[in-house]
Amino acid sequence: MLRDVTATRYIAPLREGGSLPGLVEADDLGLWVVKFAGAAQGRKTLVAEVICAELGRGLGLRVPEPAVVRLDPVLGLAEPDPEVQHLLKGGGPNFGVRFLSGALGFDPLGWEMTPADAGRVVWFDALVGNVDRSWRNPNLLVRRGEPWLIDHGATMIWHHHWPSARKAAARPYDATDHVLAPFRPDVRRAAAELAPRVTADLLAGITARVPDAWLDGEPGFDGPEPLRRAYAEILLRRSRTVHENLLSAPAGGHGARAAR
Repeated sequence: MLRDVTATRYIAPLREGGSLPGLVEADDLGLWVVKFAGAAQGRKTLVAEVICAELGRGLGLRVPEPAVVRLDPVLGLAEPDPEVQHLLKGGGPNFGVRFLSGALGFDPLGWEMTPADAGRVVWFDALVGNVDRSWRNPNLLVRRGEPWLIDHGATMIWHHHWPSARKAAARPYDATDHVLAPFRPDVRRAAAELAPRVTADLLAGITARVPDAWLDGEPGFDGPEPLRRAYAEILLRRSRTVHENLLSAPAGGHGARAAR
């Protein structure tokens, strides 16, 4: 299960995020960046965050530790911003990641990365259909000389319409605008290394960590368990072939389907 903590102090909103995440201190004395269940993006953003954080960590990528963060509604009483106050009074489980003290934003112009390391990140993003790790919005932090992957709410976009999810999930992943494209990511090598580690058991364990409250009520599914299986089924299928269904950015800058 995910770590479960209770926020004891609201510190500040992080306004660079579209979902208005906030920094809180919790009863474990740690600092957590929280995405709120009541934010406009909805619960599916939180589902995506849990699955991607745990999947990335399970594959050996650097992703901050995730947690379920619970809020006492009284935390919002002293907040002057009505929008933030609304989120704090929402109650229920929220998603949080461990705050990376001292981390800085990733700048590809001042960074060196091997094709193998870049390939692992691009392959992972292709697996989960991440549309939001471009040079405009890298969603990478650098801490102590190591890159960390953050902010996976804009992944698995097929789960926004389950009747067409399998068809949508079969489309090529467009990596032409990926922030790591200049490092010539070796996606085939990453697939050979990582795909065998994506198993039915791994995905069952990961999807089990998503709180029921974020899965209940999905049309077409009789409760959380069938929905968990649907997530796992699509990710398992994609893990076997996603590297063969990739729009890449070779020298010359034009997208081309990766060679089979």
